[in-house]
Amino acid sequence: MSSHARSTGRLALTLAFVALFGCKERNTESGATESPPVKLDDSTPTATKPTEYRSAAEKVVAQSAGVKEGDLVLISGSDEDLPLLEDIAVEVRKRGADPLVRVASLQLGRRLYDEVPAKYDSRMPEMDMKLIGIIDVFIGTEFGEGRTFKGVPAERMVARGKAAAPVAALARKRGVRSVYLGNGLYPSAERAEQFGVSRDQLSGLMYRGIDADYDALKSTGEQVSKVLAGGKELRITNPNGTDFRVGISGRPITVSDGIISADDRKKGGAATSVWLPAGEVFLTPVPGTANGVMVTDEDYLQGQRIEGLRLEFKDGKLTSMTAKAGLEPLKALYDAAGPGKDLPGVIDIGINSGVKAPGGKALRVWSQAGTVTVVVGNNIWAGGNNEVQFAAFASSPKSTLTVDGKPLIQDGKLLAQEQMAGR
Repeated sequence: MSSHARSTGRLALTLAFVALFGCKERNTESGATESPPVKLDDSTPTATKPTEYRSAAEKVVAQSAGVKEGDLVLISGSDEDLPLLEDIAVEVRKRGADPLVRVASLQLGRRLYDEVPAKYDSRMPEMDMKLIGIIDVFIGTEFGEGRTFKGVPAERMVARGKAAAPVAALARKRGVRSVYLGNGLYPSAERAEQFGVSRDQLSGLMYRGIDADYDALKSTGEQVSKVLAGGKELRITNPNGTDFRVGISGRPITVSDGIISADDRKKGGAATSVWLPAGEVFLTPVPGTANGVMVTDEDYLQGQRIEGLRLEFKDGKLTSMTAKAGLEPLKALYDAAGPGKDLPGVIDIGINSGVKAPGGKALRVWSQAGTVTVVVGNNIWAGGNNEVQFAAFASSPKSTLTVDGKPLIQDGKLLAQEQMAGR
C-alpha cells in the first residue's frame, strides 16, 4: 500500500527524501516528537554482489540516463550498495562526466527522526536545493525499509515532505534526468521477507529486469498508449470485489520504457524520470469521474501488513478507506495530510513480461506485465498537479482492465500487441 515513495516516494522523488529518510520510492512511508528507536539486526545477511552489477551500471548510465561528457551526476544509495555505486561512478567517468557518490544507511534514516528535534522538520533542505541546482543527472537506489520508520508520527513525515517539495519542483523545472533502481524489487531484507525469497534471488530478479529489451518495451508501451488515447472510460474488475471506473479521455499518457530519450527531455516533467526494472504506461485520470471500489488483498506499510484494503470512490473522490487488518499507519498518514489526499491521481499499467513477482506472492510489482495500480493522492511524479504529501496504492493480481468495454488486460494478462492492434 505503501505510501512511502512513488507515493510521495514516487513522493520520495525528491533528493531530499533520499537524504531525510534514507530511501526513495513511489510510496509515502516516511515519518517523528521523539519516537522510540528501532533496533536494527546487525546479523541480517547482505545480498551477495550479483555478476550483473557492471553490465547494469553501463546500461543505466549509457542508455537510461544518457550520460554525456560534461554532465554532473549525483549517485545515491546505501552502504550495502557501494559495489554498484562504484561501478556506476566509473561508467559515468568513462563518458567524461563527473560523479558525486552520496551514501546513507537504514540507521541514518531513523536517527534523523529520533535524534533531530521536530522543530527542524519544516526547514527546507538547503543542501539538496544546491545540489539539484547544479546536477544534470540523478541515479539512486530505492534502498529504504518501511519498518525502519515504524512508530514515527505521521505529522512529522508530512512536515518533512512539504519542506522537501521545492527540491522536487526545482528538479522538474531544470529537467534533471532521474533514474531510480528498484521499482518494488530492490533486494532489501524486508522486501525479500515479504516475497518469501532470499535477498540473492530478489537481487537476481531486479538486475535481470534492468537488463531488459528496451526497444521491445517501447514498442509495447506505444501500443498500450494508443489504446488508452483512443478511449473514454477505463474499468478495472477483479473477483476480490474490485469494480472501478474512471474517465481517461484526452489525458496525457507517459510511457516509461527505461530510457530518457531526447524527445523525453524536450517534454520534461514525468518523461525525465524512469524506474528500473522499467515497463509502465501511466496517466492521470479525468477529475471527478472515478467511481466504484478498489480492493488490495495484501500490502505493507512501515513493515506492517495491510490485509484486505478497500477503497471506495464516488464522483472523483475517495469516500471510504477500510481494511480487515493493519490500516492504522496508513490512516494516520491520511489524517495528517492536507487537501488532495482523497483524489484519484494515477492509473499505472505494467508492460514488462520479463518481470515476475517472486514467490508467487500477490504483492504489487509496478512494471510486471498485466499489473494495474490505482494511485490516490500525490501524482506529481506522473505529470499531475496534486502535491499533497500522501499517496495510497491499490492493486490486485489477475485483474481485468477494459477500455470502452474492450479488454486490454484479461485476468492479469496483458494482450499481445497484435491483439491490441486488432481492437
